[in-house]
Amino acid sequence: MAEPLAVDVQTPLGFRVICSESYWEQITTIKHPAMRDHLEQVRETLAAPDEVRRSVSDSNVLLFHRKVMPRWVCAVVKRADGVGYLLTAYPADKVKQGEIVWTK
Repeated sequence: MAEPLAVDVQTPLGFRVICSESYWEQITTIKHPAMRDHLEQVRETLAAPDEVRRSVSDSNVLLFHRKVMPRWVCAVVKRADGVGYLLTAYPADKVKQGEIVWTK
């Protein structure tokens, strides 16, 4: 039986992004506790980003950005076998560097 998903979102780039509930728990307790109450903002960032950039360090990683005043939400996704996996999500003061692959 598959683990329940905290994130299962279709992106405007034509692929879905998933994240298990247990991995979301890791993100919000270990990596970025500031995101604990912002799961819906992360889903919205993936479904309707303002901009998507390719990571400068890994061409298989995409950075989804959405303006959520006064900051940005950045959702980091790695694509493998046609599916995206949420690696992490965090609040950001500005859009990260990288090649723009999609914009609103």
